[in-house]
Amino acid sequence: MTNLPLWLDGLLAALVVTGAAFALIGSWGLAKLSDFLKKATTLGVGCVLIASSLWFSVAQGTASLHELLIALFLFMTAPVSAHLLIKAAMKLDPSLRPPAPPSGPGDTRGMKPGT
Repeated sequence: MTNLPLWLDGLLAALVVTGAAFALIGSWGLAKLSDFLKKATTLGVGCVLIASSLWFSVAQGTASLHELLIALFLFMTAPVSAHLLIKAAMKLDPSLRPPAPPSGPGDTRGMKPGT
């Protein structure tokens, strides 16, 4: 058992609780929402990975880079995977595509009636 400073205990607890809250909210949203385009668990997993990296770095006395590399890979690949998921969803269901913006002052395409 490693005795950590109080400030580090607080920081680690805050990261784990924040990560768990984001993971819970993201998984609840994924289960309840009708489409798969809403994805919010990346931040939660990242917070837990950073807390794990800090704890192992202090406990072992050396920098623990495994979790930081996993978090970096996660944050780099999450936008790409979300973009590919959205492109696939729009190809399967073209009604998901937003209306085109107006191209000039007289163009009313994409505007709601009465605006």
